[in-house]
Amino acid sequence: MDVVSTKRLKKKRVELGISQEEMAKKLGYNGKSGYSMLENGHVSISLDKAKAIANILNSSIEEIFFGK
Repeated sequence: MDVVSTKRLKKKRVELGISQEEMAKKLGYNGKSGYSMLENGHVSISLDKAKAIANILNSSIEEIFFGK
C-alpha cells in the first residue's frame, strides 16, 4: 500500500473515532500490532481485508485506497 493510501485509511479511522485496537479486533487480529503494520504499509493487504476495512469504516474500497 502506498503512503497516500495509508494516510487516507488512518484519517478515516480517526475521523470515526475508531482506535487501532478496535480495528484489530474487528478484523480478527489478536492484537493491534498486526493492524498497525497494515495501516503503516508494512504488510500487503488482501482484497478480503480491504473489503472488511471499507465496511467497518462505512466507505468504499475506492475511496479509502484509491481516493475516488
